[in-house]
Amino acid sequence: MEKWGKGMTGIKTFGNNETAETIIRMQNVNLVYPTGTAALKDCSLEIGKGEFVFIVGSSGSGKSTLIKTLLGELEISSGRIEVAGKDLANMTRKELPYFRRKLGVVFQEFRLLDEMNVFENVALAQRVVGVSSRERRRKNSLAMLEMVGLSKKLKAYPNELSGGEQQRVAIARAMVNRPAILLADEPTGNLDPENSWEIMKLLQDVHELGTTILVVSHNEDIVNKMQKRVITLHKGQITSDARQGGYLQ
Repeated sequence: MEKWGKGMTGIKTFGNNETAETIIRMQNVNLVYPTGTAALKDCSLEIGKGEFVFIVGSSGSGKSTLIKTLLGELEISSGRIEVAGKDLANMTRKELPYFRRKLGVVFQEFRLLDEMNVFENVALAQRVVGVSSRERRRKNSLAMLEMVGLSKKLKAYPNELSGGEQQRVAIARAMVNRPAILLADEPTGNLDPENSWEIMKLLQDVHELGTTILVVSHNEDIVNKMQKRVITLHKGQITSDARQGGYLQ
């Protein structure tokens, strides 16, 4: 069996600490749609456990596509992807949903259930992964909502919250099962600058818990302020990897 790192013709990227345990690997990944459009071209990267990484690039560069391949939502045409020790190519259709539940995911559009209040939205994420104890679900949910600053809005419904508050609920829901990896696809895309920065500070708090964080963003100001590792995509290819730098360097 071919070992990781051999035969890699694209840019191979590493984080700040090359000795850190690798938690995400992509090797020579290509994704071509049935129409013939190449969405990802020979993408290779390694992300260490505990890293905070931005994925940037212009619209249509392949940022969201890359996130979907890490979730197993899109099947790649060639190459290999390993996430948290799992080779996605070897996973069955039945295994994929269970795998996804072990990852935290935050989207631009929040995706909260309107018929459930704040507490119920967060608690449901635990029921989905099989946390049977109601008391445990309660304690975990309260702890996460305290962390995101919404402990006083447990009974509020999504339509009663601001955009920033809804995204805080989404982050609490994503983190309540303590995933090793949090994937955030344009988490500030629908927010004003003030709320956007508050969400990024919250993600930094989550990162300090030891969570590996991968954020897709087009917000140049935020990426520059955060001073994290930045991987740039252009037309489906990884074109640069700034170890600790700004947007599109």
